[in-house]
Amino acid sequence: MPLSKKLFIFDLDGVLTSTSHEHLQAWTLLCDELGIKIGPDIEEKTKGVSRLDSLNIVLSSSPSITAFTEQEKIELATRKNQIYQSLIQEYTPKNLYKGVLQLLEYLHKNNILVALGSASKNGPMLLDKLGITDYFDYIVDPSTVRGKPHPDIFLKAMNHFSLQPEQCVGVEDAIAGIHAINQANMYSIGIGHKDTLSHASIVYPSIDHIRLDDIDTLIKEGT
Repeated sequence: MPLSKKLFIFDLDGVLTSTSHEHLQAWTLLCDELGIKIGPDIEEKTKGVSRLDSLNIVLSSSPSITAFTEQEKIELATRKNQIYQSLIQEYTPKNLYKGVLQLLEYLHKNNILVALGSASKNGPMLLDKLGITDYFDYIVDPSTVRGKPHPDIFLKAMNHFSLQPEQCVGVEDAIAGIHAINQANMYSIGIGHKDTLSHASIVYPSIDHIRLDDIDTLIKEGT
């Protein structure tokens, strides 16, 4: 008999709010400083991926770019983050996706634990700006685990509460994130296009499309 669900682990960007435009803009501005151009596909390729891994993806998209040392890459990633942080300074609860607050309140009411499993080190700051920090029982520090598609970030949240994979649900909008959840042997909810996230246990076009009746069944029956 399937175990009931006790923990929901959410990604942040593209699931609870949309900062993908700001991320792309920050990468574009950084690349302008470096004198290189990036394509629009960079936004999709860097979804759910750590900052340094994203930088490597960005740099590899321009074969003519001079090789950077690891220290120089760290400095470039830091510069990108400075640009990004300046772009999200005006975020407020109004930037929450429709349906997020309703879902978080439902989980809280039903005593379901909630964790943040984002690759972004800006996660705590964004939760504060969005006004939802109090709904989260745990925030995984992405600097302490391998990045997605490795399952580490989801397993760390699970282990923090001494749970089993069957008791956990991961919510993601990125291919790398869905692979990470699946590798952790957890139930995966994809937010986005079915074709893109075909490996998810179930896919919704947006978090607002998640029916609370579905969540109730998932919590109680485990499937």
